[in-house]
Amino acid sequence: MTLARQTLLAGSMLAAAFLLTACPKPNGYTAVGVLPEINFDQMLGLQPIPGDGAFAAVVSKDGLIRRADLSNDAAPVTIFLDISGRLIQNPGQEEGLLGLAFAPDYASSGKFYVYYSAGNPRRAVLSRFIAQADHADPASEHVLLQIDEPYPNHNGGSLAFGPDGMLYIGVGDGGSGGDPQGNGQNTSTLLGKVLRIDVSGVEYGIPGDNPFAAGGGRGEIFAYGFRNPWRINFDAKTGQLWAADVGQNAWEEVDRVVNGRNYGWNVMEGTHCFKPAAGCDRNGLTLPRVEYSHEFGCSITGGYVYRGKAMPELAGWYIYGDYCSGRVWAVDAATDAGAAIPLADTGASITSFGQDAAGELYLVTFNNKILKLVRKP
Repeated sequence: MTLARQTLLAGSMLAAAFLLTACPKPNGYTAVGVLPEINFDQMLGLQPIPGDGAFAAVVSKDGLIRRADLSNDAAPVTIFLDISGRLIQNPGQEEGLLGLAFAPDYASSGKFYVYYSAGNPRRAVLSRFIAQADHADPASEHVLLQIDEPYPNHNGGSLAFGPDGMLYIGVGDGGSGGDPQGNGQNTSTLLGKVLRIDVSGVEYGIPGDNPFAAGGGRGEIFAYGFRNPWRINFDAKTGQLWAADVGQNAWEEVDRVVNGRNYGWNVMEGTHCFKPAAGCDRNGLTLPRVEYSHEFGCSITGGYVYRGKAMPELAGWYIYGDYCSGRVWAVDAATDAGAAIPLADTGASITSFGQDAAGELYLVTFNNKILKLVRKP
């Protein structure tokens, strides 16, 4: 064998070995309990507070945002914001304080945004608040957007700032079952959409490159055809937006969200016809990156593309889970094909994923605890 052939073969073997080690190990992970002081009812989110060291904000459905030290298990947890008195009275199962996003300039401006359910009439509210040091005054609220909600479910509520500095908002189809009002495909309503707005001014503005900025639909719309996008997040490296869309009775889906695309609901549920049940027109619809049936769960919870250091084999994989089954999966974010890999079976009611400043992943649960995703010993 020539030296050149030996070198080529050795290089191929090294490349193959790298590919094997760079992929997640199926069922090779677990979720361990951490941060015992964060043990509140109805938790829906955890994210670092920019410029505040190791402190994070913990969102709960009852209208409280708490400030917790991720570096100290014994540190007391304090109230960052309390708007419990502004929420809808006698809320439905999916109503409450649903979303939080810190402005890109939060460390200097103190601005952050929340999304919650209010009543009389039933509506979703997007507001800006101003924080001072380690807390925010409820009186600093400035309401930016209100969306009438016909039913108490499918409220969405996820907020995320994109690399473009715009605020993105996941909004459900308005509720009931099967989208009876056809909101997902109706571009004259904000329901069943991912919205994109400019919040750099006192009031919000419409980015000029939104698909309906010049007319033909609501200017706030970025993408449409969603049932209940439950957690949207951007890949910290590529800037790609990902959404997990909760299905009806059969299929849950993960979507790579692109400006102007139609993601199919209620014509389709995942890659399957919904209305009509067969022979639906798929022209112009964007199919999900991956889906799973209700054999494995019943309500998807979106997560993040992993960019941490502790588990390099997960780098570039989108991690997500299921609220009902507690299962966690990963799908390669760099490709348009390839099945999801099962990572862990936690048994927890996963309501959200969280990240710390280093990009390591936490699971926020309705089970009064925070879990951290780690390799099995």
